[in-house]
Amino acid sequence: MTTRRLDDTTWDRIYSYLKLTPRIYTGNEQKTRTFVEAVYWIMRTGAQWRDLPIEFGKWNSVYSRFTNWTDREVWTKMLDNFSEDPDMEWLLLDSSVVRAHPCAAGALQKNGGQAAQGLGRSRGGFSTKIHVAVEALGNPMRFILTGGQANDATQAIPLLEGFDFDGVIADRAYDADTILEFITKNEATIIIPSKKNRIVQRDTDWYTYKERNLVERFINKIKQCRLIFTRYEKYASRYMAFLSFAATLIWLK
Repeated sequence: MTTRRLDDTTWDRIYSYLKLTPRIYTGNEQKTRTFVEAVYWIMRTGAQWRDLPIEFGKWNSVYSRFTNWTDREVWTKMLDNFSEDPDMEWLLLDSSVVRAHPCAAGALQKNGGQAAQGLGRSRGGFSTKIHVAVEALGNPMRFILTGGQANDATQAIPLLEGFDFDGVIADRAYDADTILEFITKNEATIIIPSKKNRIVQRDTDWYTYKERNLVERFINKIKQCRLIFTRYEKYASRYMAFLSFAATLIWLK
């Protein structure tokens, strides 16, 4: 029997949320828990759906239910629900390139092709890039997926929009005039070191800048899930579903 299970306290909080979620069936708690733990097992192991242990039920039924919940945005809304009380003293930005498996290729052109699914080619080859914002305690607030070749700065404002924050901490990759202007308009503190080629170098609070390790540690945590460490999913919505589920579990710890 697999040990990849959710503890009772975590499950109770997840199920309390799921019972209030419209358009999904959660009437049988044990079957619902078995399904959610099947998704958890897949996420942690990175195994193919066909290799799902029979104790979780038929793999194709579990996969069909997973995609149904993904299409209804159950996983992303779950993250939104459990991240409703963040510490917004700081927002910390970073990104991480993830190698994509060949089976992630082949998104239909009618769906926008690979670029629309957050896939591209970086120096490391076929890849996707996870752009992330975490709050002052290192808990995740938002993800954006792009191709691995995308510049970090292009997603900074989309990561910050809609949040009421006191300051932003990020590395030199985010030292762009448009980003600095956006943060200044929000009357927030800027802890972003100047690029070497800036004529006028800004002072940096290096002591506070050390807090940036929180976003790096968060990325390390989610990459303990092998299905996140390597992208196998063809469609961005399904990969984002696993990201959201992993992030939700971090909030619940």
